[in-house]
Amino acid sequence: MKFFEEKVQAGEWDEVEKYLSGFTKVDDNRYSMKIFFEIRKQKYLEALDRQDKAKAVEILAGDLKVFSTFNEELYKEITQLLTLNNFRENEQLSKYGDTKTARRVMLVELKKLIEANPFFRDKLAFPTLKSSRLRTLINQSLNWQHQLCKNPRSNPDIKTLFTDHTCTPTSSPLTPTPVNLPGASIAKPLAYTSLGPFPPTAAAATNAGALTGWMANASASSSVQAAVVTASYMPVPQNQVSVLKCPRTLPSVPGMVDYQNPDHEQLMKRLRPASSVDEVTYPTPRKQAWSLEDLPRTVALTMHQGSMVTSMDFHPSHNTLLLVGSANGEITIWELGMRKKLVSKPFKIWEMSACSMPLQALMVSDTTISVSRVTWSPDGSFVGVAFSKHLIHLYAYGGSNDLIQRLEIDAHAGGVNDLAFAHPNKQFCIVTCGDDKIIKVWDSATGKKLFNFEGHDAPIYSICPHHKENIQFIFSTDANGKIKAWLYDNLGSRVDYDAPGHSCTRMLYSADGSRLFFCGTSIDGESFLVEWNESEGAIKRTYVGFRKKTAGVVSFDTAQNHLLAAGEDSQIKFWDMDNINLLTFTDAEGGLPSSPCEFSKEGNLLAVTTADNGIKILANAVGLRSLRTVETSFDPLRTPIASAAIKASGSSSAVANVGPSNFKVERSSPIRPSSVHNGVDPLGRSIEKPRVLDDAIDNTKPWQLAEIVDPGQCQLVTLPDSTDSSSKVVRLLYTNNANGILALGLNGVQKLWKWLRNEQNPSGKATANVVPHHWQPTSGLMTNDVIGVNLEEAVPCIAVSKNDSYVLSATGGKVSLFNLMTFRVMTTFMSPPPASTFLAFHPQDNNIIAIGMEDSTIHIYNVRVAEVKSKLKGHQKRITGLAFSTSLNILVSSGADAHLCVWSIDTWEKRKSVAIQIPAGKAPTGETRVQFHSDQIRMLVVHETQLAIYDASKMERIRQWIPQDVLSAPITYAAYSCNSQYVYATFRDGNIGVFDADNMRLRCRIASSVYLSPVILKGNQAVYPLVVAAHPMEANQFAIGLSDGIVKVMEPSESERKWGVNPPPMDNSAVNGRTTSSSTTSNHTADQLQR
Repeated sequence: MKFFEEKVQAGEWDEVEKYLSGFTKVDDNRYSMKIFFEIRKQKYLEALDRQDKAKAVEILAGDLKVFSTFNEELYKEITQLLTLNNFRENEQLSKYGDTKTARRVMLVELKKLIEANPFFRDKLAFPTLKSSRLRTLINQSLNWQHQLCKNPRSNPDIKTLFTDHTCTPTSSPLTPTPVNLPGASIAKPLAYTSLGPFPPTAAAATNAGALTGWMANASASSSVQAAVVTASYMPVPQNQVSVLKCPRTLPSVPGMVDYQNPDHEQLMKRLRPASSVDEVTYPTPRKQAWSLEDLPRTVALTMHQGSMVTSMDFHPSHNTLLLVGSANGEITIWELGMRKKLVSKPFKIWEMSACSMPLQALMVSDTTISVSRVTWSPDGSFVGVAFSKHLIHLYAYGGSNDLIQRLEIDAHAGGVNDLAFAHPNKQFCIVTCGDDKIIKVWDSATGKKLFNFEGHDAPIYSICPHHKENIQFIFSTDANGKIKAWLYDNLGSRVDYDAPGHSCTRMLYSADGSRLFFCGTSIDGESFLVEWNESEGAIKRTYVGFRKKTAGVVSFDTAQNHLLAAGEDSQIKFWDMDNINLLTFTDAEGGLPSSPCEFSKEGNLLAVTTADNGIKILANAVGLRSLRTVETSFDPLRTPIASAAIKASGSSSAVANVGPSNFKVERSSPIRPSSVHNGVDPLGRSIEKPRVLDDAIDNTKPWQLAEIVDPGQCQLVTLPDSTDSSSKVVRLLYTNNANGILALGLNGVQKLWKWLRNEQNPSGKATANVVPHHWQPTSGLMTNDVIGVNLEEAVPCIAVSKNDSYVLSATGGKVSLFNLMTFRVMTTFMSPPPASTFLAFHPQDNNIIAIGMEDSTIHIYNVRVAEVKSKLKGHQKRITGLAFSTSLNILVSSGADAHLCVWSIDTWEKRKSVAIQIPAGKAPTGETRVQFHSDQIRMLVVHETQLAIYDASKMERIRQWIPQDVLSAPITYAAYSCNSQYVYATFRDGNIGVFDADNMRLRCRIASSVYLSPVILKGNQAVYPLVVAAHPMEANQFAIGLSDGIVKVMEPSESERKWGVNPPPMDNSAVNGRTTSSSTTSNHTADQLQR
């Protein structure tokens, strides 16, 4: 440590990092990452302190850039310091002292981090060695090296350690005599470099060179890898890259060093992600911080799938969504809280003519097909399905009532046994394996085959894409227990191992990616579950509790970084990861086969299959509460399947076509059955009512529209300093990270409110329970150029970059680009005339901006080079709305001429133009706005006369709602909720409507008496919402900007947790031109619409 301290105090940062790299690397664990981050951050601050901006930029782009992958917001905050003349102008860094003091403070923190880092354990003091220890190590190395030779030499010379070699054959077939260790051989090399989870074996003799060099050669042979791993002369620490099963999450990034003052502490806490550790903790003996009550053992519900379940996967973020694959080829998405099938897709070949001739012939002779594997993509936006014959299917899932077909690939000859998602070279790919003994990698966008890995001698059982440092590779296991590792370079397998048990094996990592486990069953029925020590290449512990003979292959899963569960012997067995003995088991009230089990992400729910083709959901107390919450406050990614899917005949066969869903609510479960409207279940379910009568729902009560007329019926907060009667709020939006709201007034002034992270608001996100802070830097408010502008005629516009760094806005004058951290104007452009009327950032490039103009044109402007790249012409009046779709690769514009235009993002050519259908007697004037659904295909079109849903791929209207009944005033604004389940709409009479986004049925009306005082309601001047904005992460929260300048945030009451209830089945909804009723009365008919 003395040498290290001297180098830190001297500021020799390159030497400091070089020394540290001998012990750990930047992504080994959170402590290592924080150590390297603090060193590089100090180096960066010192460059800024010297006013050496060029060096600071070099450090930012070279040394600190690696951390932007894990925490973009943190990187953004650091980047903003470049814009300050003195970074101490930042109030949280104002007490940063001189360089020497800062180094001393950092050194204290670095010592704590090093002492807490397990990679430095037992390395802070030189060990006491016996004089014979060096000779022992040499003997062990000689034994190890010559053990890999086909014809090992007896009593090998020590010089053979200096170079790679192969012993020449001798006349004697005798095995080598261990040097100085008679009768012993090295079973576990202490200095073996981990190349994966398996030790070398004699069978790997031909790959002896690969055992130490397969990753070292990656950079020379692969277009994907760029790092070089040195030869194995020292132990490589345990890999701690965060991978969840087939990698789903990334490691969290620690925050900054605290400069021992409260102001800096507040900034650092704000910069840290929620999952990071705020303070360094010293390693202590592990204590059991949980009990058996935390295990999901209570049967919450039983669902009937209709066919044997073959694969399951919980959604990565919505824990009550379960994806299921069946033996009949059907895939299903269950909403567990509502106990219903949201989506059911029977197997169907999408395009037979595109399939290979062997598959076409096979389907003629044998039409049966089953699902081998279903899995969500890491972000939950795609579903991958592998089938028992040739095919894989890729669906998009964006919060709609359906899965959208994306790719059908005839992937393998025979069955496709496994499927996973991977991101080699930041390219989203699908990895598959099959009976044809081949692994294939496919481009998820085009279906093009990118790689073809051959080398297995038996059908491949499973795959596990993984990455170590920045080397990406794939582990694969076959039916004979052989395990291979592949780089994305088509140069063949780098290693060849034998799996524990020499059998079908699956690999899973703990949730934080720090521990690796194997589970499988041998041909003889011997099951095993082991933890693997990656740094030593050996079994760390073997868990006990399996039967001597097991039918089928044991399945398992991990949860909460401390639990293991395996299905065997018609039971679910649980282990603590740190204890080899069986913790407990459950039979889940009977009926379990030896079949798949699947934890939810948090481990509070466990899905298991049943012998009668069903699924049981086991839960702990937290899981039970989450199921109850969803039942009473249904708010997943999507809404239930529309009852319109059931044929009008009402026959039982028509219902069966949707997919029967038989439910049983267990006696031990507090879950209540979902309601059946008017005594009719639109999905044809049969429900066994619970024994407790108080829990039953009265299904005979008619559905009523939820009406909120009193402030006590919801949660409401008025943003401070928002009262400005001279300037009404005309534009309103949340920041993308959901911790702030930005309002633009008619006077061109922008106000920002932020919610701070504290005990009242641990998440730091926008909430109606806490009053936010009105953010006012010393540089003043963000104010647009309004010189010479008639504010009454101006059309204000605003947009925020996707990383929340910059704000674009205009109020009839020049467009201003503001730094959102300092409120300073970075640049201005696009001087009128014509004036800018709408702004939108390109979804893939913050430097490209689409600008709608007063003269009806659209300018595609590049901020970096300060020039207009394209000018789009297609409207007759000013532009009032712009929306990009990355899925369709289009820009949709709307204008005051009540027309919609579609433009190609690639060529900026106009593809189509359509007029919105205005109701009879209404003028086609006023603003028309557009917003894409989260599936990037459907689109909300808002006009004062209507709300409409369009299919943007065809530009066809599929739903329409026209103001009527309790909501008859003109519409002022509308927006989708973040998950596109709701549409929030405001009206000129002060009402607010919450609509079901799928069918445009009104589910809740909020009266103006909720948010306006009696004095204002009785006043002469009408006050009403001009704009509404939806929270980007919380679907039931929205904000409104009022005509008197006030901004309010609204949420349902804590008891309700959602806005209204699901409307009854539709009988007069508007589909393709037919309008939808908002209540029990019918709407205008299509004949009344202006053609």
